[in-house]
Amino acid sequence: MSDLLFLIPLLPVVAATVNFIFGRWWLRSLAGPIAVAAVAGSWLLSLLAFIDQIGSDDPLKQHLYTWIPAGDLSIPMNLQIDHLTAVMLMLVTTVSLLVHIYSLGYMHGEDGFYRFFSYLPLFVFSMIMLVMADNFLTLFVFWEGVGLCSYLLIGYYFRRKSASDAAKKAFIVNRIGDFGFLIGMMLIFVHTGSLLFSEAFAHVPDLSETTLFWIAVLLFTGACGKSAQLPLFVWLPDAMEGPTPVSALIHAATMVTAGIYMMARSFPIFDAAPDARVVIAVVGILTALVAGSIGITQHDIKRVVAFSTVSQLGFMAFAVGVGAWIPAIFHLLTHGFFKALLFLGSGSVIHGMHGEQDMRRMGGLKKYMPITYWTFLIAAGANAGLFPLAGFWSKDEILVGTWLENFWWVTILGFIAAFFTSLYMFRVVFLTFHGKERFDTKHIHPHESPRVMAWPLMALVVPTIALGMVVGWPPEKGWIHDFLAPNFHAVESAGEHAVAAVSFATEGEGEHAEGGHHVSTAMSLFFAGLSTVVALFGVLVAYMAYMKKHPAFSPSLWAARFGGLYTLVYRKFMLDELYQYLIVNPLHVASRLLWQIVDVRIIDGAVNGVAGTVAFTSSRLRRVQTGFVANYVLAIAVGAVLIIGAFFLFDSSLFS
Repeated sequence: MSDLLFLIPLLPVVAATVNFIFGRWWLRSLAGPIAVAAVAGSWLLSLLAFIDQIGSDDPLKQHLYTWIPAGDLSIPMNLQIDHLTAVMLMLVTTVSLLVHIYSLGYMHGEDGFYRFFSYLPLFVFSMIMLVMADNFLTLFVFWEGVGLCSYLLIGYYFRRKSASDAAKKAFIVNRIGDFGFLIGMMLIFVHTGSLLFSEAFAHVPDLSETTLFWIAVLLFTGACGKSAQLPLFVWLPDAMEGPTPVSALIHAATMVTAGIYMMARSFPIFDAAPDARVVIAVVGILTALVAGSIGITQHDIKRVVAFSTVSQLGFMAFAVGVGAWIPAIFHLLTHGFFKALLFLGSGSVIHGMHGEQDMRRMGGLKKYMPITYWTFLIAAGANAGLFPLAGFWSKDEILVGTWLENFWWVTILGFIAAFFTSLYMFRVVFLTFHGKERFDTKHIHPHESPRVMAWPLMALVVPTIALGMVVGWPPEKGWIHDFLAPNFHAVESAGEHAVAAVSFATEGEGEHAEGGHHVSTAMSLFFAGLSTVVALFGVLVAYMAYMKKHPAFSPSLWAARFGGLYTLVYRKFMLDELYQYLIVNPLHVASRLLWQIVDVRIIDGAVNGVAGTVAFTSSRLRRVQTGFVANYVLAIAVGAVLIIGAFFLFDSSLFS
């Protein structure tokens, strides 16, 4: 199997290249099937690699070539699949394959069909290479690759200004986080002498606490951009300007999962920097709360699901912060499937509603779109954490993990964020699929999506329902904990740098050990019951507000009661306006001043000054050219007299 690893990323990039070169004139509608076939091949190979890793502790490795040989620095281009990579590959390729199939129907008849199916497999290629990298530099290159692909796909409708602006916003905001990641990577090289994961991590016990803190914080800065944490999450809601399949791919399997994966891959560094993990926990829980509260106020169906993604990424981040590493990856896995289902379901609604995205102009769609309704309802329940759906198991383990590590305040805030999640998800369900029809039935005729779009929805229902129970049972001791444990083992060190293992491990029947903490069956049942009650309470509030329309739960009443606070939340805490006034506008003014002073006056002034001097001089000298021979003879004679006179005047040796 090791000799075939290169085919996993190669197939999508070949499809992207072929479609981009030949798609416009020759392949046309065949570009879609070519991309689907390529990603299907990657999925099959990833499945074989995943099966190979079951029961094996030896990673699959393949050396391709030496990329950078420069003195003591040697960066190989290697591919590596261990247990963590195997899980990520299955998530990336499975969701990507279903998104590609779905896109055949969703993007049918679109201008630039070939272009879409050039960018989409390129996106998959970049993410596959990112998770298969065995060193920080290769990871960073393809980290930038997924950023480029997100820019191209968000701005797919480039003739629409809002889409091009959203693409630029995503690209620029991510560059801010990437700058921190780059500095953190440089610090790793300076202090360890290597960018290879194995070599860099081996030197972690030798690094000071301060060095580890700054490396971890700088790497997390990169994750804040890619995985949409405060204060850099502002690009992700605007990414909805791209086609809905792009939103599903970005939010479920590629772009936003990169940051959480990178932190998990860098486990030895983050695990040895507890102060940095406190920072991560604070940022993560604030992200979950802020995004969750914003989601309650939005009316665009895709934007609500987008803020749901930001909130769930906050859960994953604070799980990493408190040391619940495997629950974070577990939630990343389950979230990838049900979030893909939510976005593809939203796309099905938009497709059936002829492009309408405002939930205030929907309602009663259940009878028109039964497949979309039931699949979306199941995904909403999973996102809300309802038993026994996938999100219940992973989210519950995160909350248990925060309690185990004595982050009780994070646990409480996590339950509040979980309530927000349940409330806004079932707000979407009730406003979209239930109640009276709030659209013009004479001009809009909702309909179920074609089979090529419905099949991926039904396929995603299976992991959305069963995945959490299959890999997460029994709680805190399920199969996924044993499978991922080798990636999260203790870092061997001495003295004050000793680090305890934080992976889930089984100790006896009915107990779970995480860094020395034990969870009884009673505690697991208590947290499971409490999270279920919180989720059901959110469903109840949404039902009373949007179905029963009880006066005490009236959204307009609560909006009026909270007034300015509601407006602040609705306007996304005015973060965009804050960045506009504090960063964008000053930079715009400074750039205009520099343009006027440096570019116009100094650079252009120097260039134009030289040109003007030459023009002035030549315009005067050209008058010497009269065209009369007598004038030239006179000039020669005068010149000769002057030269001879100067010779006699200054050369005194003539008189000696």
